[in-house]
Amino acid sequence: MSRFQVLSDAQWSLIEGMLPRPTGRPGRKFSDARTMVEGIVYRYRTGIAWRDLPEAFGPWQTVWTWHYRMAKDGTWDRVLAQLTAAADAAGLMDWSLSVDSTIARAHQHATNTTRLTGGWIELQESAGRAA
Repeated sequence: MSRFQVLSDAQWSLIEGMLPRPTGRPGRKFSDARTMVEGIVYRYRTGIAWRDLPEAFGPWQTVWTWHYRMAKDGTWDRVLAQLTAAADAAGLMDWSLSVDSTIARAHQHATNTTRLTGGWIELQESAGRAA
């Protein structure tokens, strides 16, 4: 067992059938799905950059590509939906909801929107008055 293994065998068995499988087409070798998923989970759990993934997960580009493709084709959404439904059916879900209405105000210059202040026009008008 690697120190980077983040999923137990029981957890893996829940999602294994929902992940991509080799197509049988000739070309590159199909990456191990468990290694890729564990690399993705490890990256999110630790908060590191993709480039900083340990070599135990293989090339970081491959792990990122797996994550990107599964997000794009809806695989992660299906996994979440099935795991949530199974947990709810087993009575493991607590559907309590907490809403926080805290407001965090930001300074007007903290936004990335452009405000028309007429700065250039003001400069031209004041230059005319100064003469």
